[in-house]
Amino acid sequence: MNPIVVIPARMASTRLPGKPLAMIGDRPMILHVLDRARAADIGPVVVAVADAELARIVEAAGGVAVRTDPALPSGSDRVWQALCQVDPQAHHDVVVNLQGDLPGLDPRALAAALRPLTDPGVDIGTLVAPMTDPGESGRESVVKAACAFDGDDAGAVARALYFSRASVPWGQGPLWHHVGIYAYRRQALARFVGLAESALERRERLEQLRALEAGMTIGCCRVATAPFGVDTPDDLQRARQVLAGAR
Repeated sequence: MNPIVVIPARMASTRLPGKPLAMIGDRPMILHVLDRARAADIGPVVVAVADAELARIVEAAGGVAVRTDPALPSGSDRVWQALCQVDPQAHHDVVVNLQGDLPGLDPRALAAALRPLTDPGVDIGTLVAPMTDPGESGRESVVKAACAFDGDDAGAVARALYFSRASVPWGQGPLWHHVGIYAYRRQALARFVGLAESALERRERLEQLRALEAGMTIGCCRVATAPFGVDTPDDLQRARQVLAGAR
């Protein structure tokens, strides 16, 4: 595999406008994520931006920013457009879509997202972590993955059967918190962005269901904990507290 990491970022977040440039300590959030992607050392890192201001911040920090069409409907579309610009000769056969709102990411998670792709039958790799907070099971903001692992080994891989905002699967046993990092085979991402929005994707508001409904295979690698995402002002305050304490 020859991966490249692409971080899609835009200022027009509905719940937290200007989110990529929200300050955490003395750095904007997007630069915290960029730092962690570089530390993973799995391949070059590109930030796919929709705004000139973001491009300036990333480039001033020594990063590579690629301008994408602000009208694109999703981060996946932004990742694909950036990939086609920076790698038109298709030297990179795997692209990791890393969300720009995971400032507390453990860099090792990016290598873990690649692990499912060692199976040639898997189109997309992603991550899941066991839920430890009982309140998460009923929280629609926490996406759950229906998958099953043999044993308790960290780094184990299982096929995803479904993703939902509801508490799935039913019955006794662990629930899996989906971590929204995706490692696509290049041809899988090309196919994915060419597909129309699917019925279950629309209903659950989960883009990955488009891939499952189209018959694509998603492999989940098990990690110990889910990194916290920043979607709201409360999340941002938590990120500031957590990262301040980590120094």
